[in-house]
Amino acid sequence: MPLGLGRRKKASPLVDNEEAEPIRAGLNVSGMDGPDGGGGLGGGAASEGLPPPPISLRPRLIFHTQLAHGSPTGRIEGFSNVRELYAKIGEAFGIPPAEVMFCTLNTHKVDMDKLLGGQIGLEDFIFAHIKGQKKEIEVYKGEDALGLTITDNGAGYAFIKRIREGSVIHQIQVINVGDMIESINGHRLIGCRHYEVAKMLKELPKGKEFTIKLVEPLKAFDMISQRSGGSRSASGVQLGTGRGTLRLRSKGPATVEQLPSAFEEKAIEKVDDLLESYMGIRDSELAATMVELGKDKKNPDEFAEALDETLGDFAFPDEFVFDVWGAIGDAKVGRV
Repeated sequence: MPLGLGRRKKASPLVDNEEAEPIRAGLNVSGMDGPDGGGGLGGGAASEGLPPPPISLRPRLIFHTQLAHGSPTGRIEGFSNVRELYAKIGEAFGIPPAEVMFCTLNTHKVDMDKLLGGQIGLEDFIFAHIKGQKKEIEVYKGEDALGLTITDNGAGYAFIKRIREGSVIHQIQVINVGDMIESINGHRLIGCRHYEVAKMLKELPKGKEFTIKLVEPLKAFDMISQRSGGSRSASGVQLGTGRGTLRLRSKGPATVEQLPSAFEEKAIEKVDDLLESYMGIRDSELAATMVELGKDKKNPDEFAEALDETLGDFAFPDEFVFDVWGAIGDAKVGRV
């Protein structure tokens, strides 16, 4: 039976502007995990193939970092998941790891197109954004959609990635891109994933007020200006100057890889379009993960099983899985 019909329940699409985009944050760095070879979020998954090399032969990956609002430069290494990354940043600057909200690459600005996500260039510079001012706002939900795109840092904090121009939230000037969502109507959201927060926002009753508590990133003086809409960067320039990237996964070890091939770039673009069509989100890192899972599979059933194992939380509809498989196949043979 194709794709094992009935293997999972279909996910209802997110509303147009109540989107949720995850930051995959496995960051289980190959050659840098603990003595048991484990690590990563959710306990990690055992990697297949040859055993890792002895610790003495493993590469040292050292990254430079600063606090986004201003600090000396620190050097961090030896982390195997995103929580350990934040712990290393905390050690470098003498702050609790829980103060770190998210990281951007090669810019100190709250630029959602430069979020530390599925890949880190080996020469990328990490800027850590830490907690700043807290605020509590009463919001009247006058429309079905609030106009928010929600993401999370992979370590328990959901925050605002985009605000749609002209939306309910856009009219409230004190709510900004980069604000962490601490609670809604007194319900504490620390530890929740992006899709849980998006679902809660979607289910708030129209025509009523709700209370949202936010924490904004600490800003330097030159960062205090009109808020950014979190628009997509028009430059299309790859982050960093090195050709190699650290590829992050939610399960299994991260690996040092070359930049995506022409086939992968075409497939990622097409799968990203399908994500928008079916799920109401755009997320190139999620699309890249799906292409990686499917590029060496022999049939759609194998691909569906790989999706369930690695991205089961999304519960992708069967027809969407078929279309993604077809898009990957088209890209392989050069069809646009």
